[in-house]
Amino acid sequence: MTSSATLDVPHADATVLDNAAWHSLTGPHASFAIGGDLVRRYPGDVAPFVAVRTWDEPGVWDALRELVGPGSEVGLSGYEGGYPAGWEYLGGGEGVQLVETDALRPRPDEEAIELGPDDAADMLAIVDRNQPGPFRPRTYELGRYIGIRRDGRLIAMAGERLHPTGWTEISAVSVDAEHRRQGLASRLVLDVAFHIQARGERALLHAAASNLGAIAAYERLGFALRRRNQFAAVRTPA
Repeated sequence: MTSSATLDVPHADATVLDNAAWHSLTGPHASFAIGGDLVRRYPGDVAPFVAVRTWDEPGVWDALRELVGPGSEVGLSGYEGGYPAGWEYLGGGEGVQLVETDALRPRPDEEAIELGPDDAADMLAIVDRNQPGPFRPRTYELGRYIGIRRDGRLIAMAGERLHPTGWTEISAVSVDAEHRRQGLASRLVLDVAFHIQARGERALLHAAASNLGAIAAYERLGFALRRRNQFAAVRTPA
């Protein structure tokens, strides 16, 4: 399926969202970037994302292999063509990108606490229990992360991940099973969005296209579909 933009958002350059990881690693997250003019990635303990400036540039596949190493698994986003000889397709799917609209009403949450290095083990544990998406030991360094504790246990979390100029991605939205249906995820998303807007930026989200429940919940909060995108896992030639 061809990726296509479906929503124009005022007050921010939405074109950077077509290649959000690249514009993060060449923008606000440049200090994390490993790589060069064609391909960049985050350190492995920060995030698994690899970003390509353009798939039309000759040599991009060689640059990608050189960056991640031979025989390595790597996730690709936004590429829908064939693969060069020696590259192995491991699987993939479709994702959606949602962006805030004027219907979003963000607000700070009184129970939410900011999380940091001392909370890293608890953050990894709640991600392991809920599987919201990739989260590494230093992912919390990418932005502001918040959570809710009950009896000392971290039972809900959300935070900031990709950061293309003018935008911040809300990610790692997690609520333990016994605390769901209490509105905790919505409260944390609205808190994160509140602080994103306070910086003069706009909020975005990503989700698997198959996660209809999460997409519907985000739409009820005031987010709307902007584009669909293909993602794939491949192995570089050995």
